[in-house]
Amino acid sequence: MDFEPYRRELLAHCYRMLGNPDEAEDVVQETYLRAFRAYDRFEGRASLRTWLYRIATNACLTALEERGRLPLPSGLGPPSTDPDAPPVLADADAWPRPIPDALITPESADPAAIALARDGVRLALIAGLQLLPPRQRAVLILREVLAFPATEVAEMLGTSVAAVKSTLQRARATLREAPVVEELAEPEQRELLERYMTAFMNSDLTALEGILREDAVIEPLPSRTWFAGKRTCVAFLRHVMGEPGEWRMTPARANGRPAAAVWYRGEPFGVAVLTTGRGGIARITVFGFPDLAERFAGAPANRTPHARVSA
Repeated sequence: MDFEPYRRELLAHCYRMLGNPDEAEDVVQETYLRAFRAYDRFEGRASLRTWLYRIATNACLTALEERGRLPLPSGLGPPSTDPDAPPVLADADAWPRPIPDALITPESADPAAIALARDGVRLALIAGLQLLPPRQRAVLILREVLAFPATEVAEMLGTSVAAVKSTLQRARATLREAPVVEELAEPEQRELLERYMTAFMNSDLTALEGILREDAVIEPLPSRTWFAGKRTCVAFLRHVMGEPGEWRMTPARANGRPAAAVWYRGEPFGVAVLTTGRGGIARITVFGFPDLAERFAGAPANRTPHARVSA
């Protein structure tokens, strides 16, 4: 029995359920352990892939019994209208974490498969899923993202097809409220990321303002405070940009989107994930957790960032 070909997709699935890649890795390991122990009872009525998803989904549901949801700040309340107000911080464990593309992108060179894998872990989806009760979350992922038939989902979750359909309707109604951004092609994403990094490292607020959409959003975790609208976002950025050279960034990919691993005054700061659309950057989600900087890009001394500070 060889479970390894399913590792990347199972990791992506567990990440969608849990919102944390480290927890997802643990659950995948638990899934493999349960599968090894139970393999002699696997009767082949479903495919090996479906069987593994059943084990993984139920392991995720068990894990979710022990902790609450992990929403982004925009899922907790309205945006702040005062960019001068002090941030309202929350514990680092209260937030979702981004996942490197390299962990979930298929080894296949098929562009369609890669695009599908990236789209399935976009931050907007992960944030929306975290607002759903665990079983609604499981049903929506299995049906809408992974396209399992309702009969298989019902068997995975030990429920009826009618219950699956009803649960899916409730989940769809919740997620329907989330705005959808038509994102740019990857070359345009890379160009905007380059401009974003250059503007930040040069402390060029005017250049940064020029690539933000009018409806831009900034979510600077671990703060519960977030901002919406270009004017408010720019006023907030004015407080954090500092002097040229204080920020150091190197390009990365997170959740299928352009990202920048960030250092501040030589110390690891975190990762900024961009959502891009027509007109520029629609959302900047900053995960201000220092361990993420090196996880996504390695120490800056060992990498040459694409963007450079102007002389």
